[in-house]
Order: sequence, then structure tokens, then C-alpha cells
Amino acid sequence: MATYSQPLAPAAARTRFAPSVRHLGPNWYAAVMGTSIVATAGATLPHPVARPVTVAVWAVAALALAVLVTARALHWVHHRDQARAHLLDPNVAPFYGCLSMALLAVGGATLVVGKDVIGEQAAIAVDAVLFTLGTLIGLAAAAAIPYLMVARHKISLDMATPVWLLPVVAPMVSAAQGPLLLPHLPLGQAQEAMLLGSYAMFGLSLLGAFLMLPLIFGRLVFHGPLPLVLTPTLFLVLGPLGQSTTAVNALADVAPEAIGTRYAGAFASFAVVYGVPVMGFALLWLALALALVVRARRAGMKFAMTWWGFTFPVGTCVTGAAGLAKHTGLDAYTWLATALYVFLVAAVLVAALNTLRGLFNGKLLAAPR
Repeated sequence: MATYSQPLAPAAARTRFAPSVRHLGPNWYAAVMGTSIVATAGATLPHPVARPVTVAVWAVAALALAVLVTARALHWVHHRDQARAHLLDPNVAPFYGCLSMALLAVGGATLVVGKDVIGEQAAIAVDAVLFTLGTLIGLAAAAAIPYLMVARHKISLDMATPVWLLPVVAPMVSAAQGPLLLPHLPLGQAQEAMLLGSYAMFGLSLLGAFLMLPLIFGRLVFHGPLPLVLTPTLFLVLGPLGQSTTAVNALADVAPEAIGTRYAGAFASFAVVYGVPVMGFALLWLALALALVVRARRAGMKFAMTWWGFTFPVGTCVTGAAGLAKHTGLDAYTWLATALYVFLVAAVLVAALNTLRGLFNGKLLAAPR
């Protein structure tokens, strides 16, 4: 005998349950990422920010992550039709990489500054859980989202934006966070596996970004500037550049303990040989992105959640410059890290204040036009 599934309830009926989260997309995790990097970058500057300040910022980021994960769970439970629509939307699906990066960013900040509040052992445990979840989700997104782009999404070259980088950048964040946990692993195989696994994720993410960047720049050259609301996403290109520089410098610091002196010297040299030119290109792209943002602002660009693109990518450049300052001894990188950190803090404050205003007046959670 044939059986029939119960028809879906009308959209109006489905929105009765947790209506405020129906249009809450994965892009909101960028706010958690941007807040977390303020704490981590502030603690790793050559002249660190006062500890109570970074601890307070970490606490805000951790709370924001807990609230957002809960809200997104409600979104998936009560608005599965909208969640599936997000996955099939080439403009929204890449943001699923942000979940991984938010987990990793908060986990790393917990081990760097949160240990002052909850203790080192608890911080190690929290970071281990968030690192594991973030890495698994990031690797899944790095494979699944490009698959959807190829097999399910309808895409043309003029649709290329830096948002496409988000899924493939997530493993690079794991590569940069792995060195924080490595010293707490057993000596031998465990530490070496973490070191080489982090380098593997570095390569996976870097080559994926190299595939995307020509498409993004080609779109800008042949089709002109991005729409005003998407202009801040130009800063996302800084993410793989700054995060990869951060990763190679952090990995070079822990390599002697994990793999011995035979390769450790090569890893230390690679950190400088790779990081210096990449940071140079990051500054070139920063200049281009700033010029296009100023142009868009004059043309009437208003606040949107894309403004959080000004935060985390710049934060990775802060930690990357700080790593180069440590390995080269150049004061120029110390000043660069400090200047970028000032920009990061200003960007987070502006984005956070506008986000809170948008939440209170309901505009940010309203159905998109």
C-alpha cells in the first residue's frame, strides 16, 4: 500500500515558531570571529594590550558564540526550508565556513586569555573541543560548499565575490590555531601529527584560495566594483594572506619541540621567506580595498552585516605582522601590527554598535528585500 508524507505547512504557519531567527544566516558568525580576534591579537602584540581588556573581549565573544549557536539551532529546527534555501543560495552558502572559524577563534582566545578566568586546564579542554569541532566543520565546508557551487548553484563570473573564499579559508584558521594546542599534547607522534596536519591544512587552504583569487580579481576588472553592500567583503581577501602568515610563524615556534632540529630550521626560514612577501601583497590589497570602500561610502554605502568583513581579516594581519616582528626583529612590523590593531578595534566598535542598533530596531532580522 502506498504511503504519503505529510505536506509541508504553509510558510506563514512555519514562521510562527521562533520567527525572529527565520532570516538569521550563517554570516552572523562573522561577528563572533571579529570580536574574538580583538582579544587574541591584543594579547599577541609585541606590546600586549592590558590583560583585563582582552579577557573582557573574550568573554563577550564566548557569550556571543553561545547565543548565536543556540539561535542557529532554532533556525534549523523551526525553519528548515529557509536553512536549505541558504545552502542552495550561492551568495549565502559560503558563509557556512564562518561557523568553523567562529568556533576556532573563540577556542584559541580561550587558551590565550580565557585561562586567566577559568584556569589553564579548563581552557585547554575548551579549546580542544572547539578546535576539533571547528576543524571537522571547516574541512567539511571546504569540500561541500565548492561541490554545491559546481553541482547545484547557478553561477556566472560576474557573481564572483571574496565571499567565495570563506569555506576554503576555514582550514587555514585551524592551521594557525593548532600550534596553541600542540605543546599540551604528548611528545612524539601526537605533536608531530598536529604539526604536519596543520601544515597540510595550510596547503589545502592556500591552494584553494589561489584558485579563487584570480576569479575575484577578474570579476572586478571586467565587471567593475562590487555592489555597495558587498564592498566591505573586499577585506576578506586579507584573511588567507594574514592567516597563512600567522600560521607559518606560529608553526615555526613549536616545530623544534614537535619534530626536532632537522626540519625546525627550515620551518623557521620558511616563516620569514613566505610571510614577508605575502604581507607585502596584503598591504597592496588593503590599499585597493580601502580605496574602493571610500568610493562606495561616497556613493551611499550603508551599514550591513558585511561590515564585519572589516574585522577578522584585519585581525589576522595583526597576528601575522606580530609573528614577523618576532622572527625578524624588525620594529617596522611592530609598528605595522600596532597600526592594524588600532584599525581593527575601531572597525569592531563601529560594526558592533550598528549591529546592536539593527537588532533593537528589528531591521537586521527582517526578511531581505
